[in-house]
Amino acid sequence: MLPVQRFTHFIQQNQLFTPDSRILAAVSGGMDSVLMAHLLKAAGYTFGLAHCNFQLRGANADADQQFCQQLATELQVPFHTTNFDTITYVQQHKVSVQMAARELRYAWFEKIRQLHQYDVVALAHHQNDTIETILLNLTRGTGIAGLHGILALNGRLVRPLLFLTRTEIDTLIQQNQFAYREDSSNSSVKYARNKLRHEVIPRLKELNPNLEQTFERNQRHFTELEQLLNQQVEEYRKKLFTEIDGDLQINLAAIQQLHPQHLLLFNLLKPYGFTESVIDDLISVLGKHSGRTFASPTHTLLLDRDRLILTVKIHQPTQYTSITVQDSYVSSGNYTLHITHSDKVETVSRNLMIAAVDTSLLIYPLIIRTWQQGDLFIPLGMNTHKKLSDFFIHQKVPLYQKTKIPLLINGNGDIIWVSGYRLDNRYKITADTQKVTIFELSKS
Repeated sequence: MLPVQRFTHFIQQNQLFTPDSRILAAVSGGMDSVLMAHLLKAAGYTFGLAHCNFQLRGANADADQQFCQQLATELQVPFHTTNFDTITYVQQHKVSVQMAARELRYAWFEKIRQLHQYDVVALAHHQNDTIETILLNLTRGTGIAGLHGILALNGRLVRPLLFLTRTEIDTLIQQNQFAYREDSSNSSVKYARNKLRHEVIPRLKELNPNLEQTFERNQRHFTELEQLLNQQVEEYRKKLFTEIDGDLQINLAAIQQLHPQHLLLFNLLKPYGFTESVIDDLISVLGKHSGRTFASPTHTLLLDRDRLILTVKIHQPTQYTSITVQDSYVSSGNYTLHITHSDKVETVSRNLMIAAVDTSLLIYPLIIRTWQQGDLFIPLGMNTHKKLSDFFIHQKVPLYQKTKIPLLINGNGDIIWVSGYRLDNRYKITADTQKVTIFELSKS
């Protein structure tokens, strides 16, 4: 017997997807993803299975891949699989094996989702994964932002098993006699997460047998506290920050009256890359040493007599991503740009993350990049050029945000689209438009 009603209730409650959605379910062959696949089938959803072979465990990895293929056949759903040369990726990108596997699989899931028109990618994380994530973040000192654990809905990624504990999943697998694969690396305590799973959490459960339920409550409280803190920080940001000639100026007297000072000042300056240790140093010299400067990877903070002056470092590199006419999507930083072409000139979407452009005006390759000094464009509805920096000021875009906003650049150097804000008037759809190219930007 499967908890189909609990499963569908959790999906509806968290608005993960609808009964009409097409779901790409990521499966490793382990019990968590196997149960998720059976629940999706029992609940009547339309889905396919996706499996990655990272070629790290020899014959065992190949056997996992074959098992997942058989599972798809049993469930009568489409199967998508790929093999990665993970070790070469590690060497080329100077990352750990775990990070390499993460980057490879998420990029591939998104590619398959786009190619086969799935609406979401479903991952089989459960309550115990959330506990492990919260404990890991506590040990790493991520602050309150790391205490909400794993999100059920994060863009196109959904996690419909977060209502279940590991024990419940194990029981359901045994009761229903579902076959699954064991990954021997999951039992190795050389990884921090496995050490928590096998050594720390069992001790905590000795102290509190209802640990999962307690953490679920705590997670909800932490999420609400984070939302409350973020609202408070944004209110202070509007009151204290003034943009003058491209720099941010912060009233020093008001900063000295903040309470709790460290918490608020850290969260005000964190988006600009400043660490807690820098904030400690700053607080120790407030009102004492005019002229001191503090640096983050992207910004410089100058302590003046009556103000703090925040400046973008001139040498901050501009991010570039090239787009060819064949591309249906590209990834740039934390964003993915989806590209579709249409012969129909339809009603233009009011969604500011979507831009519909006259195809005949595009000169490939296009470029995605961030703001540069001197950028100009003609905002939709206007006939004259406007400095992008002035446009951002008029739109009340914070300095730390405007250096991150993706810009779509034509092959002739024109700004086509300031994503999330405005299309360039020269590239709008008109009565003469024959073909339309639609760009949709989403967070990766």
